[in-house]
Amino acid sequence: MNQIKGEMKELVRKDVYVCAPILGENVEDIVESAAAAIKSGADLLEIRLDALPDQDPELVEDLLQQISYPTIATNRLPEEGGFFQGPETKRIEVLLAAAQWADYVDVELRTRDKYKSEVIEASKSTIVSYHNFQETPPREELLELATRATTEGDLAKLAVMPRSMQDTLTVLEVVSRCENTIAISMGKLGSYTRVVAPLFGSPITYASLEEEIAPGQLNIKTTCEILNKFINRR
Repeated sequence: MNQIKGEMKELVRKDVYVCAPILGENVEDIVESAAAAIKSGADLLEIRLDALPDQDPELVEDLLQQISYPTIATNRLPEEGGFFQGPETKRIEVLLAAAQWADYVDVELRTRDKYKSEVIEASKSTIVSYHNFQETPPREELLELATRATTEGDLAKLAVMPRSMQDTLTVLEVVSRCENTIAISMGKLGSYTRVVAPLFGSPITYASLEEEIAPGQLNIKTTCEILNKFINRR
């Protein structure tokens, strides 16, 4: 068993980051949750701007300055599990404001090319993401999605819903074959991939502060404890 464990350590990336999604209806709630997530051990914070009722670019800039911690700014589309309500031009305007302060901006692969290019150009680094809450597309389709996303941005993110254990294994195979790709199999069936995918090369995994934000998320403390057994984290 110790030999297997040692071999697994040799396979993994040395830098695997635990990211905590942070939602709140006002700046105060988000800042408070961010502080709690940092205290729990999160390396990154995904600031879910789509949960803010007030989509004021100046408010977003002030929020990110207050947090002053490595962040991913997201203004998630409803079609991909988000809460944003409004015109696409407004959603992009908010992401562009966040780009000045966030370490990464997450923009969906399905975003219109014109707007996506604007966000990518304005950002320090980008995650180009794909979420599917209904199914896990075939392996070749996922490989194509990852290639498209990493061609456009710095990292790809694939989060899909499994219908069988084989679907979860497909996700692990894809992440093992694609560099700079975050891969997640969601739901209870795929929850184990949140700590196993980093062993296959996923640079970031997502963990909740308290209640799960996405199906199958583990909490920050549990995620960190499991990863620390296999990975020489910072």
